[in-house]
Amino acid sequence: MQLTTAALQMQRLLQLRWTEITGQMLAVLVAIYGLGLPLRVEGLLAVCLLLAAINLFSHWRLTQRWPVSRSEVFFQLCIDVLALALLLYQSGGASNPFSSLLLVPLTVTAAMLTMTWVWAMAAVTALVFSLLLIWHQPLPTPSLPLDGLNDLICTVTGIDRSLLDHDNGFSLHVVGMWINFLLSAAIVTVFVTRIAAVLRQREKDLARAREGILRQERLLAIGTLAAGTAHQLGTPLATMAVVLHELQRDHVENAALQEDLSLLRKQVDHCKHILSVLADKASQSAISSTSTIAVQALIARVLEQWQLLRPGTPLAVIDMVEAELLAVADDPALDQALLNLLDNAADASGQAVTLRVQAKQEGGRSWCRIEILDQGPGIDDAVVARLGEPFITTKGETGGMGIGLFLSNATLERLGGRVEIVNREEGGACTRVLLPALEEKQA
Repeated sequence: MQLTTAALQMQRLLQLRWTEITGQMLAVLVAIYGLGLPLRVEGLLAVCLLLAAINLFSHWRLTQRWPVSRSEVFFQLCIDVLALALLLYQSGGASNPFSSLLLVPLTVTAAMLTMTWVWAMAAVTALVFSLLLIWHQPLPTPSLPLDGLNDLICTVTGIDRSLLDHDNGFSLHVVGMWINFLLSAAIVTVFVTRIAAVLRQREKDLARAREGILRQERLLAIGTLAAGTAHQLGTPLATMAVVLHELQRDHVENAALQEDLSLLRKQVDHCKHILSVLADKASQSAISSTSTIAVQALIARVLEQWQLLRPGTPLAVIDMVEAELLAVADDPALDQALLNLLDNAADASGQAVTLRVQAKQEGGRSWCRIEILDQGPGIDDAVVARLGEPFITTKGETGGMGIGLFLSNATLERLGGRVEIVNREEGGACTRVLLPALEEKQA
């Protein structure tokens, strides 16, 4: 079950409360058995145990279906204030050196909730502190001798010795103030640091979301242009098919011309098939996420299309054995993405292209890694960083539009994969495609 923002805040608050409960119980035990303060251990520990029971109930409440509201988070913080107030009431009230811990719930509220709740918590803590000034059980005089501690405090702080001659526990108060400051600083530092880390992560997520929206807007613009272009190409392709058919019929005796015309007709038929696939995809409301295809079948299908598009450019497939049992998502756009990347490799090298298919384990998942190896001059590092952007090309004057890699990368990201381009030590570039893989083929 995915937690809302308020639920996540409450979860962090409950985790922080366990530290609070542990610290309170240790403080009670040290004060009574370590410093000899004659406090009522039953009443103090009862508050700690009650707070622990409330925390257990709150953890159970987080597992329930009803949503967590900001007011509930504020109520949980008020419980912490009330528990601390009960502990302070039994141990000197506002004169207790740990009374400034009432500022911790206010700090947490300021980090989590809106200004309205912050002012409300400020009013609650101010009211509690004011009441503790009036109603509380006085902090009793410690039963342990304090001469040594008094001497140490006077030496370190320079306090007049006359202020400590009455065994009134003032030296313990000074030590308590010091411990309280360290404790408060540690709590605020740890909590604020975690909040800051969450905010930084949220900013990164928002930045990625904005980049994704911009990418989708670019894809939508390109898709709109592609749809208009596909509609306009239909009539010229149909005319070319008719003319080629007539030329074949009129020049039956010319074998060389028949071969060229047959090749041209295959290319025209392939273009018409691409437009037909595009129309079929546009009419689908969604692509089934459960449809898979064996990697071997995918590569065979891509090779068949490659032979029609680039009959003069050989394509070798190596290292297929270890990946033969893998399957990937079956999406018609995946074929076009791989063909775009193969085209780029063929244009870069002007000769044979090698396709290497391997299985890979990364992050506890199985991946299909398809590497396209060319023999070209490689890619400049400055250009590699921008190759995922639209209209960025390395083909120079050869007429590249610079959208093939952008569309391929968008397709692979939609399928949960990615594309990387690195230069090879032996020369040329390696275009690496990673796709989430299944270990067994699905029907």
